[in-house]
Amino acid sequence: MKELLRHFTFRQLEILDAVARHGNHGRAAEALSITQPTVSIQLKKLSETLGHPLFERIGRQLVLTEVGEKTLHAGREMFAIMEQLDTDVGELRELKRGVLRLGIVTTADYFMPQLLRPFCEDYPGVEVRLEVTNRDRLLSRLNDNLDDLYVFGQDPEAPDVVHFPLARNPLVVIGPTDHRLAGQTKVSLEELATESFISREPGSGTRRVLTRLFGHYGLTPQIRMELASTEAIKQAVAAGLGLSVLSRHTLIGEENRLAILDVQRFPLERLWHIAHRHGRRLNVIAEAFLAHCRTFETAKLIGLPD
Repeated sequence: MKELLRHFTFRQLEILDAVARHGNHGRAAEALSITQPTVSIQLKKLSETLGHPLFERIGRQLVLTEVGEKTLHAGREMFAIMEQLDTDVGELRELKRGVLRLGIVTTADYFMPQLLRPFCEDYPGVEVRLEVTNRDRLLSRLNDNLDDLYVFGQDPEAPDVVHFPLARNPLVVIGPTDHRLAGQTKVSLEELATESFISREPGSGTRRVLTRLFGHYGLTPQIRMELASTEAIKQAVAAGLGLSVLSRHTLIGEENRLAILDVQRFPLERLWHIAHRHGRRLNVIAEAFLAHCRTFETAKLIGLPD
């Protein structure tokens, strides 16, 4: 053990983590602002220290070996401990500095700036790190305990998770303003099922809700196109390529090009939830952010009119 501690460095573990996340040496080097040869040299030194290879190449893909997986896991635990130490020291300085790590689903980035602004004004020394991804990947991050708090578009439905409602999140059907269904009332799901849909990828919360709802009534949505971002979906819908289901939070200022259709059983009333792993000791910054989220002003800020 002492021999290992004398020869590996935190920088090597950071490089290992970057290569594991980005999938190759070049993108890892770019993310860390170092050269690709530096990445290769440091990984080689770490592998020699451990006496085992860290990666194996399968086709064109780099895959962690068992030793690589264990080393990556240990490194992430050490980084979490060091960040916790940094935060604990910040607590002694009355929250003058520290890190708040938030994992959020993609659609939450439309209201998170409004939610974060007053918090950042109250704690100007706190650094906020946002990880924005889809629901399935966010659940994976929660399971790995990579962030302090997580914001989901609906109940995370995961074991060993503490969560509470944050704000309303109504889901609506949208189309271009000149769509044949725009202006009609009480459009049925059966009629909607004849239309083409534009959706996020499998694993996103809105895709999950759409397929569940249609499936409940024995219908299948005709998903014509999958796009990786809400903005791309709105552009495609406005261009007349199909309909979509999105959170109303994403439609502010879009009245001139997008119409909310009057569809039976819509809007689907969902709630944003903020969550963390059960048993995780929240640092004082995360606790302060939770308290901020519970305030009346915050609930009013990100709520929507009936």
